[in-house]
Amino acid sequence: MSPRDLAPAHVREIAPYVPGKPVAETARELGLAEADILKLASNENPLGSSPRAIEALRGALGELAWYPDGSGHDLKLAIAARLPVDPANIVLGNGSNDVLELVARAFLTPGDSAVYSQHAFMVYPLVVKAIGARGIEVPARDYGHDLAALAAAVRPDTRLVFVANPNNPTGTFLPWEAIGEFVAGLPDHVLAVIDEAYGEYLPDARRSPTPGWLGRFPNLVITRTLSKAYGLAGLRVGFGLAHPEVAELMNRVRQPFNVNHLAMVAACAALGDEAFIAESRRVNASGLGQLEAGFARLGLDFIPSAGNFVSVRVGDAARVYDSLLREGVIVRPVAGYGMPEHLRVTVGTAPQNERFLAALARALGRG
Repeated sequence: MSPRDLAPAHVREIAPYVPGKPVAETARELGLAEADILKLASNENPLGSSPRAIEALRGALGELAWYPDGSGHDLKLAIAARLPVDPANIVLGNGSNDVLELVARAFLTPGDSAVYSQHAFMVYPLVVKAIGARGIEVPARDYGHDLAALAAAVRPDTRLVFVANPNNPTGTFLPWEAIGEFVAGLPDHVLAVIDEAYGEYLPDARRSPTPGWLGRFPNLVITRTLSKAYGLAGLRVGFGLAHPEVAELMNRVRQPFNVNHLAMVAACAALGDEAFIAESRRVNASGLGQLEAGFARLGLDFIPSAGNFVSVRVGDAARVYDSLLREGVIVRPVAGYGMPEHLRVTVGTAPQNERFLAALARALGRG
């Protein structure tokens, strides 16, 4: 017997999550200087981190010998101050991926099922399969969620339905009114998990109202992260919002100290840095327009995005990705999401976007 055979079959069948290619690895493989490499693969904030967060971190470096506050008291208060929620509604996570895993661990068994869309975040099937539950993938509509089809896929054994708005990796967005009607129509035995990792990039007219829905929908779980717009991806801090009874159950399966002290210190400071978020939104909106105009000049189809990235159809995506990589430009292949002709590119600063577009034109033989 191989040691591999000791694991349950549902664990052996999991395809591990593959993150964006790191800068250091690319530099080693291609003999490039790290400073010359442009990474537009992981939807990180090109402006870096909130200055307030960096300042707060400097002041906390002498506190590393102590365990973090396991309850996350200060961070929960900071979240509650910005959103119409109570600390009892909040579950803290080591990034929002951790929160997604917590909801799966708390509410799924091997006899249950969970529903999610084609072309949706790969962590949904990963956390479902890790429990041994059955994942039900529903065909997408125009690369986005088909809410009617998702509702129709719900079975008596379904416990979770995952919906991302905006969606990753396609960037599609659904009106919140439609999301609210969808949640209202779900059976009581199904939790709606709304993933809002890219919500800070939405314009004011599209900002999420979901925290205000918690009183109406006890079966609603909202996940958010500080990895994207707040620029804290390296610290891994996110949170979930839910009915207090749901949050309490998720906290039962949460690891002690799952969010480290520096992450919570930085998050508390970043949540109050409205100027940084406003500038991040401005740069992102401008960059989306720049990339879309560049794709149009190159005659490429792309999926209009509400996030901080765009998925563009380039044909032989594997070849184009490799060509870009050799110029020191890292983007994200999305063949694993059922999109073999697309690449996903993170919105950068104006000079970064221009460098990518020029390299893309050369890769396509149009430069």
